[in-house]
Amino acid sequence: MKHDQPIYDVIISGAGPVGLFLACELALAKCQVLILEKAKSPQSPFKRLPFGIRGLSAPSIEALYRRGLLEELEIHKRLKNPHATSVQQGPRRQVGHFAGIPFHEGDIDTSLWKHRLTSSTETNLISEMEEIETVLTRRTEVLGVEIKRGFELTSFHQTEDGVIVQSGEQSFQGHWLVGCDGARSVVRKLGGFEFESTEPEFTGYSTKVDIADPEKLSPGRNLTDRGMYLQSQPGFIVIQDFDGGAFHSSEKQITLEHVQEVLRRISNTDVTINALHFATTWTDRARQATSYRNGRILLAGDAAHIHSPLGGQGLNLGLGDAMNLGWKLAATIHKKAPEGLLDTYYTERYPIGAQVLDWSRAQVTIMKPNPQARALNSIIRDLMETRDVATYMAGRVWGIFTHYDLGNAHPLVGYSVPNFEFEDGRRIGEFMRDSQGILLDFDTNTSLKTLANEYGDQVKYVSGKAKEQLGLSAVFIRPDGMIAWASDGKPDRQSIRQAASLWFTQFIS
Repeated sequence: MKHDQPIYDVIISGAGPVGLFLACELALAKCQVLILEKAKSPQSPFKRLPFGIRGLSAPSIEALYRRGLLEELEIHKRLKNPHATSVQQGPRRQVGHFAGIPFHEGDIDTSLWKHRLTSSTETNLISEMEEIETVLTRRTEVLGVEIKRGFELTSFHQTEDGVIVQSGEQSFQGHWLVGCDGARSVVRKLGGFEFESTEPEFTGYSTKVDIADPEKLSPGRNLTDRGMYLQSQPGFIVIQDFDGGAFHSSEKQITLEHVQEVLRRISNTDVTINALHFATTWTDRARQATSYRNGRILLAGDAAHIHSPLGGQGLNLGLGDAMNLGWKLAATIHKKAPEGLLDTYYTERYPIGAQVLDWSRAQVTIMKPNPQARALNSIIRDLMETRDVATYMAGRVWGIFTHYDLGNAHPLVGYSVPNFEFEDGRRIGEFMRDSQGILLDFDTNTSLKTLANEYGDQVKYVSGKAKEQLGLSAVFIRPDGMIAWASDGKPDRQSIRQAASLWFTQFIS
């Protein structure tokens, strides 16, 4: 290695949304970041509508809003729902699904979500992979992140104080390496991580085709006695063939003849495909790394966990990883991290990942083409028409219930901070763009301002009356927007310090 090469704080493998967002979080905290991406171009038909469509959940929307990125997303402003052919409008408008079973806007009782206010961001929005990556790439450029495309990570090894990464004949040095390189992560495979799994039930196909007789296929999502097919737009076909993932594992070429055979069999029609423009396969294999860290190597996104794309929660899970990891790794790099801070990345995010994998497995179970699954599917379909179940399903799909166990008795601790709106119209999320912790004081208590100053530039003091305060007097907010401490009465300075000591280093006693 040449001596004049820079030594980066963090090298990230993968320039997808997770790697890009993590790079933004680190660079926002003044870390030097290099991203290595094996693809020479970010362009792909599978990143654009309709296959590139992604539903952003509440935690992702909040994260992007708190960093000033949400306003740059445009698609959701003009595209209410991508599956217009299968969605009703008005109070019965479909706003999500579980295993293809829809829940509707008018059936959801949002008043049950006590920590969400009228000033909160949306619970769900439509975007696409290409748009998200474009917005995040633009932000990385502003923050000075270096991205090298066409550089596949081929090997690496750890030293006492860093990691040396090889890409072909070139090498790069960093203090930390984070694998955000997807389901087939090289970082995970070479880094000694165990990857526990349950095997797949089906091979999924995403295709763009020309169909000679499209009227033979029903629009929308269709469960049959042999599988499932979805026609979101004419010519864009998704198929689930319950072959145990055999075709995907075979790595055989996807031909027009094969897609036609599978589609005919699943749809019970003699539909004819004239042209196959592109196709890819996937499965519902569910795997999760048993650890997200090995020394100076970390995993995030699909590198740490994979599952069926049913419900579209993979992107949201990965963005949550990045939001959780970024400030903790930055604090560790700048030697401002209390003991064990970086370990909380795994202890907090692993359970969230496990829940999503189970959610995916549950959907697959009731989509199987057998009498037992059809019976259970029918019961869930009936239950989905009730207000309680629709509200629960929406809360799960949209991430409303996301919670970390932070060991505090207050019911709001561990949840995302409500987007309090102050009397002057500003909202608490607008104070989070620099990724600092916040001590929010509704009663303008000067002693709390003095306490916040004890943590230097790690913590920002914000005071003022809010239009809706939920009976709170003060709230301590982590840089990722999670509530670390809250009080309904007179704030106890010692309890604040005790909570803060888990996340910040005190510089002034």
